[in-house]
Amino acid sequence: MVNAIKGLFISCDVPMAQFIVNLNASMPASDKFILHMLDPTHMFVQPHVADMIRSKISEFRDQNSYEKPS
Repeated sequence: MVNAIKGLFISCDVPMAQFIVNLNASMPASDKFILHMLDPTHMFVQPHVADMIRSKISEFRDQNSYEKPS
């Protein structure tokens, strides 16, 4: 018998994958969303977290952006 799980495939570079893994690790056990790490740059996650991951990445990029002082 085959067990199928609906999910979202994420392909990214290693630093961004580590950010997502750390985000997952900071969640309580009931809210962890990574279903399977395929390799260092690919992962399979629960589909309902796509918007949350996008918003956290956007916040992270905004915090780490340099703005030239005027």
